[in-house]
Amino acid sequence: MKEVLQFLTDNPIFYLATVDGGVPKVRPFGFAMEWEGKLYLATNNQKDVYKQLRANPRLEISTTSKTGEWLRLKGKAVFKTSRESKEAALNAMPTLKKMYSADDSIFETFYIEDAEATFMDMKGASRTVKF
Repeated sequence: MKEVLQFLTDNPIFYLATVDGGVPKVRPFGFAMEWEGKLYLATNNQKDVYKQLRANPRLEISTTSKTGEWLRLKGKAVFKTSRESKEAALNAMPTLKKMYSADDSIFETFYIEDAEATFMDMKGASRTVKF
């Protein structure tokens, strides 16, 4: 998991895909952290992505490095929002404090369960890790 988090940190704009009524939806994300031994993301419960993940928690993330390697990460979103998880997210990425607080009712955190990450490069090499 640490290697996946490092790749996401080194390539801070990644794309998260959900499904909405059988139609794929992709949007940019820019926050990931390790908390309680899990890979966490965060969102706003007023957004479509939140509603889509609640209806169907399966997700996929993809990003590419400047050198041409890329990551495909799939798994299941498990929402676990608490004041502590919000504080951890705000400390991990202080710019989130411009939008959220640990006490607001719209900031949500979730971790990825049954995660499978595949690292690939332009030469066709790939390897998969599960966590």
